Amino acid sequence: MNRLEAKRRARVARKKRVRKKIRGTSQRPRLTVYKSLKHIYAQIIDDATGRTLVAASTVGRDLRGDLKATGNIEAARAVGLAIGRKALARDIDRVVFDRNGYLYHGKVKALAEAAREAGLRF
Repeated sequence: MNRLEAKRRARVARKKRVRKKIRGTSQRPRLTVYKSLKHIYAQIIDDATGRTLVAASTVGRDLRGDLKATGNIEAARAVGLAIGRKALARDIDRVVFDRNGYLYHGKVKALAEAAREAGLRF
C-alpha cells in the first residue's frame, strides 16, 4: 500500500469512529466538511430525515467570484461565514460539528471558527 492510500484509509477510519458518536437531529443538525485540493464544501444535515438543510462551497455562485483562490484557508473562512449566515437565515443556530475524519487544523479549523463568528454555536 502506498503512502496516499494509507493516508486515505486512516481518514476513513477516523470518519467512521467519529460518526458512531455524532448524529444530527432536527433541533441540532450536523455541520459536515469535505475538502479537496481545489475546493471546500460545508453542509448542514438533519440525519433524522436525511435532508441537507443548508450548503455552501467554493463552487457556489455566491462565493465563486469573490475568491482569488478556492483551495486555501481564506476560501475556507469565506465558506464558514457563508454557511453561518445561511443557517441563521433558516433559524438554525446550534449544530454538531463533523470534521469528516480530517484533522482539526488549517482549512477545517478556519471554516469552523468562521462559522462560529457568523453566529453558529457548537
